[in-house]
Amino acid sequence: MQHSSFSSVVSELEGTLLKDPDPFSYFMLVAFEASGLIRFAFLLLFWPVIKLMDVLGFGDAALELTVFIAVAGLKVREVEAVARAVLPKFYMDDVDTEAWQLFSRYEKRVVVTKMPRVMVERFVKEHLRADEVIGSELVVNRFGFAWGFVRKDVGSISERVAKLFGDDKPCLGLGRSINTSPFFSLCKLVQSHPSLTATQKHLQDHQLIRPVPVIFHDGRLIKRPTPLTALFILLWMPIGVMLAIIRIILGVILPIWAIPYVIPIFGGRIIVKGKLPPPASGTNSGVLFVCTHRSLMDPVILSCVLQRKIPAVTYSISRTTELISPIPTIRLTRIRHVDAEMIKQELEKGDLVVCPEGTTCREPFLLRFSGLFAELTDRIVPVAMNYRVGIFHATTARGWKALDPFFYFMNPRPRYEVTFLDQLPADATCSAGRSPHDVANHVQMLLAETLGFECTNFTRKDKYRFLAGNDGTVSFTISWVDHIKKLVGTL
Repeated sequence: MQHSSFSSVVSELEGTLLKDPDPFSYFMLVAFEASGLIRFAFLLLFWPVIKLMDVLGFGDAALELTVFIAVAGLKVREVEAVARAVLPKFYMDDVDTEAWQLFSRYEKRVVVTKMPRVMVERFVKEHLRADEVIGSELVVNRFGFAWGFVRKDVGSISERVAKLFGDDKPCLGLGRSINTSPFFSLCKLVQSHPSLTATQKHLQDHQLIRPVPVIFHDGRLIKRPTPLTALFILLWMPIGVMLAIIRIILGVILPIWAIPYVIPIFGGRIIVKGKLPPPASGTNSGVLFVCTHRSLMDPVILSCVLQRKIPAVTYSISRTTELISPIPTIRLTRIRHVDAEMIKQELEKGDLVVCPEGTTCREPFLLRFSGLFAELTDRIVPVAMNYRVGIFHATTARGWKALDPFFYFMNPRPRYEVTFLDQLPADATCSAGRSPHDVANHVQMLLAETLGFECTNFTRKDKYRFLAGNDGTVSFTISWVDHIKKLVGTL
C-alpha cells in the first residue's frame, strides 16, 4: 500500500498505539491511586465477571461496569490528577513503536479510545502529539463527583469522527481489526495492526519523531497492575507491612555500623563502588557529599556505607520520617542566606550530605543542581546514588509523604548502588574563580555520566507544579483530621 497523502489519520489507542488491547489495568491504577486499596481489591474481585461478559459478547456492558467500579463517587479532579501524574508512564511503557511510526507521519492525528477521555487526553496530546481525542464522557454531578456512568448523548464513535472531519474523510484508519473498528468505513484507506510491520518498508526514509518522554510521574505502583500482578500486590501487602515495620525498627535501634550486615538478611543489598573518603579530622572542615537524589533513603544509605552518622540537609520530608531517621537531619528554610549559614556551621562540625536537585526524579534524568553548595566549601565529593525496587515507589508528590519510608521497606528486595567519585580538584571549585553555577553544572554532568543519565534544567518547582499543582512545600500544621483523611484515602 502506497501512501500518497499524509494529511490525516484516525487510530485506535488500545491494541494499536498501545500494545495491550485490554484497558482493565489502567482502571486498576485509577482505583488504587485516586481511591485506595479497598476499591483496587473490589475491582479485581469483579474481574472474572467483567472478563466473562466480554467473552459472551457483552463488551460494552463489561466496560461500563469497569468504569462504574473504578470511578463511582470519585471527584473528577482526582481522576484528572491520576491521568496527569500516574498514567502517562504506564501508557508510554506500552506504546507500540511500529504503530507510532506510522501514526506520526500524518499532519492531523486523531485517537479513538474505549476509556473515558479524561483518562487519556493529556497523554495522547502531550506525548503522542495527537490533535484530538474521542472517548467516552463521564457523567458528573454539580459538586464535581463522578456517578460512574458514561454519557449516552454524545453520539457513537463513528458519528463523532464524521462530525470532526466534516465533508473530508480521514486518509488512514488504524485499528486492531478491519471488522471491529467502528470508524473504518469513514476512512479512505484502512489498515489493521497485524499488517503494520509490512508497512515499515515504505517508511525507512522517514525520520521518526519520538514521543515526548515522561520525565516526571507519580504513584506508588511500579508495575502495571494486570489481574495477576494486582493479585500478587494484594497478597504481598500484609507481608510487606510486617517486613517494613521490622526493617524500620532495626534501623532505629541498631548502631549505624551494624546496619550493612543486617540488610542482606532481610532481602536488601548495597553495591559500593569507588574509594571511600576518610572521616573529617579535627583540623579540617567536613566533606560535603553531593548526591543524586533518587529516594529519601539516599543519605541513610550513604551513612550506612561510611559506617558513621552523617547529617543530611532536608527540606520536604515529613515529621514522621524525621522521627524514625537513624541519622540527624537539618531542615532548610529556603531562605538562601539562612540556609548558607546553617550549612557552614554544620560543615565546621564534620561531614554533611546534600542533594542539590532538591527533590527526587524516578527516570534517568538529573534535575538542575542548586549552586548553593558550591559557595560554601571546596571539599566536595560527588556521590552517584541509584536504587532498584520491585513493587512500590518510595517517593510521592501527591500522596502522603509520611508513608514514603514504609513503601520503600515494603519492597521484597530493595537494592542501592553507591558510587563515590574523586573529590573535586581545587581548580574545579569556586576557590579557583569558577562561579557556583559552573561548579554545580560540572558536578551534575559528572554524576550524570557516571549513572548514564541525562542532565536537565528542570527544577523542584517544575516537578511539583506538573504533578501536584503546587511548589512542593510541605506543611507541618496539618490537622489530625487531614492525616486521617490521607490514611483513609490510601486504604
